[in-house]
Amino acid sequence: MNIRKGTPNDMAAVLGLIQELAAFEKEPDAVLVTVDDLIRDGFGPVPLFHVFVAEVENESKDNQEAKQIVGIALYYYRFSTWKGKTIHLEDLVVKETMRGTGLGYALYSEIIKQGKKDQVRRVEWNVLDWNTPAIEFYEKSGAKVLRDWYVVQMDEAGINDFVKNKIRK
Repeated sequence: MNIRKGTPNDMAAVLGLIQELAAFEKEPDAVLVTVDDLIRDGFGPVPLFHVFVAEVENESKDNQEAKQIVGIALYYYRFSTWKGKTIHLEDLVVKETMRGTGLGYALYSEIIKQGKKDQVRRVEWNVLDWNTPAIEFYEKSGAKVLRDWYVVQMDEAGINDFVKNKIRK
């Protein structure tokens, strides 16, 4: 297993893992991002995200690639008015066939080490309330799961409706 920074050439595999995560989270049709979006937004003049990839030797004789990407940790920087610079871990994904091999822990560790290297005051992420194995893993590692906070989002339709109708009172 090798953990390294992702490159533009990795984005097709990254997208595949994002789609696998969406299916796991029961939202298989929710992914709108494309390989071109990932390349533009992750590797342009001002990258909007960074990604670590986990690769292993490819065991398939049919495949020309010597290595296969089987996990990702995609993150970006945020600013907290209370803490300053933070890292937001957007997705930690391990291919279903590779779960339980320590690969997820290795990617998770890489994010925490990146936070230490960058001197951030917090690394944060979201976890679904029904994903008890992940919650237990995070708590066991020393992370706090804030059960009294809600994630709030406005989707594209909501944004369009809000702008069209101005502020609702």
